[in-house]
Amino acid sequence: MIIVDHHKNNKMNIFADYYQKDLERFFKQIVPRGYSSTRIGEEKANGKSDYLLLQNSLAYSEDVQNSVGKLKKYCKPRSRIVVVGYSFLWKPILDLATFFGLRKKDPREPNWLSQQDINNIFQLEGCEEVKRGRRLLLPIPLGSFSPLINNFIGQLPLINKLCLVTYQIFRLKPQPKHYSVSIIIPARNEAGNIKKLLKEIPNLGKKTEVIFIEGHSTDNTYAVIQKEIMNAKKFKTLLCKQKNKGKADAVRLGFQKAKNDILIILDADLTVPPSDLIKFYRALSENHCDFANGSRLIYPVPKQAMRSLNYLGNKLFSLTFTFLLGQKIKDTLCGTKVLFRKDYLEIEKNRKTFGELDPFGDFDLLFGATKLNLKIIEVPVRYRERKYGKSNINRIIHGWLLLKMVAVAAKKIKFI
Repeated sequence: MIIVDHHKNNKMNIFADYYQKDLERFFKQIVPRGYSSTRIGEEKANGKSDYLLLQNSLAYSEDVQNSVGKLKKYCKPRSRIVVVGYSFLWKPILDLATFFGLRKKDPREPNWLSQQDINNIFQLEGCEEVKRGRRLLLPIPLGSFSPLINNFIGQLPLINKLCLVTYQIFRLKPQPKHYSVSIIIPARNEAGNIKKLLKEIPNLGKKTEVIFIEGHSTDNTYAVIQKEIMNAKKFKTLLCKQKNKGKADAVRLGFQKAKNDILIILDADLTVPPSDLIKFYRALSENHCDFANGSRLIYPVPKQAMRSLNYLGNKLFSLTFTFLLGQKIKDTLCGTKVLFRKDYLEIEKNRKTFGELDPFGDFDLLFGATKLNLKIIEVPVRYRERKYGKSNINRIIHGWLLLKMVAVAAKKIKFI
């Protein structure tokens, strides 16, 4: 099935050149480097592509659900379908432009599909939405004012609702599958938690390996891990000593050592129950998402488990990230994050896009997952009070670094 874009050759449309250039820029941004793409309606679709790009084409389909169903034959198991359309709010403006001869009349009345209409149809055909958005507030070239209006002002909350172009990204929902699991545990000054930690970690999937990365502890954490893993018979264990500093570096070293399909980060402080990892594994193995992020802000939090300043910071980062990433993120800084190893390898390739500022690695992974258009779901966890040791977070220094990461993400992801 090839869908035709009726606006491709519309020479009279004064919006056409600017609209088309913006769309080209959007497609270039949305398709990660090295991934294949096919424009349905403009190219002869031979074989399967990583990305299928639909430019206002469902608006002219006689049977939209049937058209969506036929798209799947051009998809790989992890392909993304990008659907671009016009906002119905712009219909009177477009009709007026047509009346005054500034826009070529449509050969027939198009289907005016809302984003919810499109989402429902894709769900009926076994697909699910990864994210959605709007762009192009003013589709007229105004020199240096155009980037300010469209790339910045047009992305602001509420104003964004007035944009001409709507877009949605979908993925095929695959069947559940069993995977092997690598659990990475950064540990610094956590000697009193190791024994209980290993006792509470469940076996997951086809096989489980646990990788400890010990990071310059001033207590006997390294010796305790050495002793305890000798008694851990239910899964394979590995202990590595960190050469550099910081949690982000520890996590990356653990990911480098990991051999299994799914990568799980688990903090050694026992504030998140290791038994909850079963929920995270199910989220990926049952294909509810590509990336599972823990959320400590669903259930009541013990007063000593998270200080008021930390709680406020998490709330502010939550609002900011939901806006920047286009997916609901309630708790950006929960240490428990789960993703497929093959996706992490892609994130690693593109790390230079966002730089090396992130001291914990949480933002780095969330930014990378968004850039790859991965579906992110939050898994609620009960946050427990730390019983041994103290937090390794410096609220002022690390808070400033995280704010700098937010600024980088805004420039690289949202205001583009």
